[in-house]
Amino acid sequence: LSCGMPAEIFTNVHRVTYADCTVGNHVYYGRYPDLLEAARGEFFRHLGTSFLEYQDEGIFFPVSEVHLKYFAFAEYDDELSIECRMTAIRGARLGFGYRITKEEGVRILEGETLHGCTNAAGRASRLPAALAEKLRPYLDEN
Repeated sequence: LSCGMPAEIFTNVHRVTYADCTVGNHVYYGRYPDLLEAARGEFFRHLGTSFLEYQDEGIFFPVSEVHLKYFAFAEYDDELSIECRMTAIRGARLGFGYRITKEEGVRILEGETLHGCTNAAGRASRLPAALAEKLRPYLDEN
């Protein structure tokens, strides 16, 4: 995978809890979408507007697809760095790309979530122009 890095990457840190882990002391595979959602929420907060504020304006970002590839286990008490960037910003569609690493840069997971932008009735709605502008510096154009 050769990729020029995007101009900006948002990083969220998560310390693995017991609740994240299986009996075998590794993060349960089904927990990762929750970690990605938390990182996405912090990313939006970092940009200045939370998901709740968009919801109050009648703008929603439902998930339409999730793609995850696992490379290594994360275990209890590991500090995870969850990188978030944009893979798509088009009309009523958003794509978020993720990379999770732990200490010494060990790659745990890479993935992508695709979202629509809808109004309260669930109909496709163009992404607010101000949001698209805030997200554009994080777009990976490769």
